[in-house]
Amino acid sequence: MAKDLAFTCSACGASTSKWSGKCEACGAWNTIHEDTGLAAGPKKTSIGGRRGKTLKLTDLATQEAAPPRTLAGVDELDRVLGGGLVKASALLVGGDPGIGKSTLMLQAAARFARNGLKVIYVSGEESNAQVQMRAQRLGLEKSPVMLASDTNLRDILTTLEAEKADLTIIDSIQTMWADHVDSAPGSVSQVRTCAHELTTFAKTHGMSVIMVGHVTKEGAIAGPRVVEHMVDTVLYFEGERGHQFRILRSVKNRFGPADEIGVFEMTGKGLAEVRNPSALFLSERGEPAPGSVVFAGIEGTRPVLCEIQALVAPSPHSQPRRSVVGWDGGRLAMIMAVLESRCGVPFTGLDVYLNVAGGLRISEPAADLAVAAALVSAREDAALPKEAVIFGEISLSGALRPVIQTENRLKEAQKLGFTSAIMPRLPKGTGAAGLELREMQDLAGFVEQVFGARQG
Repeated sequence: MAKDLAFTCSACGASTSKWSGKCEACGAWNTIHEDTGLAAGPKKTSIGGRRGKTLKLTDLATQEAAPPRTLAGVDELDRVLGGGLVKASALLVGGDPGIGKSTLMLQAAARFARNGLKVIYVSGEESNAQVQMRAQRLGLEKSPVMLASDTNLRDILTTLEAEKADLTIIDSIQTMWADHVDSAPGSVSQVRTCAHELTTFAKTHGMSVIMVGHVTKEGAIAGPRVVEHMVDTVLYFEGERGHQFRILRSVKNRFGPADEIGVFEMTGKGLAEVRNPSALFLSERGEPAPGSVVFAGIEGTRPVLCEIQALVAPSPHSQPRRSVVGWDGGRLAMIMAVLESRCGVPFTGLDVYLNVAGGLRISEPAADLAVAAALVSAREDAALPKEAVIFGEISLSGALRPVIQTENRLKEAQKLGFTSAIMPRLPKGTGAAGLELREMQDLAGFVEQVFGARQG
């Protein structure tokens, strides 16, 4: 019986049943290689020669059912991790080059080492002397962290097995090289193999491993998406080079809530945690201006207030521009269509620019009403009250829908000195004392009450 062959593209990770010179998925040439697959089992057996161990769910010990956690002592990092680092877990931290991933990991390694963990920091991009220089600049030269500078995966695993570390940080996974894989370091095959070997080693030896990965132009971690499925937690380190703060966002977490964020500020001595992100995002907001709206949002489990800015100007082109930063462009088109069809506010022949101030990225639909308010405010050149926050979801019929965690949003707004809130109608018994609540039923009523007569 002929053996079934499988081939994989080393550039994009696509699989095929036959070899070809050109990959049909990404168009690269001479990147199709045969997968070695799993080793064959003993002869005269259809599946394998060793029976795997099973265990009843009810027989799990308390320690196995709830792995112990170790706190880093940095509230923002512990929040994103879901309450601390879980033993025998695998984490993947991605971000743009130069955004501060190595700085964050070195500071985290020092924190965990001070809290009793045996930490090994493996750098494939810098020598030990260079890492020590960075540690001196950050004031971490006396931290009990072990350093290693290597890229050969076999040597790294041998070192980890001998040292029996509690936490290993790999910086970065793209520089690791498995000598049994016939491809260059950083290729899809190498990244996938190294991530799999490190994750398996962490699970079998009770060691936690944090792998650092670079992102592509599209914002995804370089390498196949299967790497994200291998690990327990995926974190993205985001931020704009022109701003001093960075956001650590959890997009996957098997041991805690996803979509949680931690906010850090980049200083001369490294990253400092920001305990009140709302005040930071609104710190540069001046007097009320047309197109400026304060949105009360929820990031993970915490309320975050930020400024949404809009600019509407006559377009000199036949096709008006629609530019969005920090929000979904498709949702912007939907909001503009609802404003035109349900409220009589046209945007034909107008360029529209939308920006979330501070580099924050918003994904929740609760920002619909704030975006609509910013668009109408910019179009009509009418500023909204400075002390008001806005939130609410807009349906295609123009109706306003209530959103989750309304009370937390209102309490955060009140804490920062806001006196009023514009939002959808609330169920009885909800709200925040001390705030003037302006409840709206639909978008047309909102435009008429806030901006005067209905536009025509």
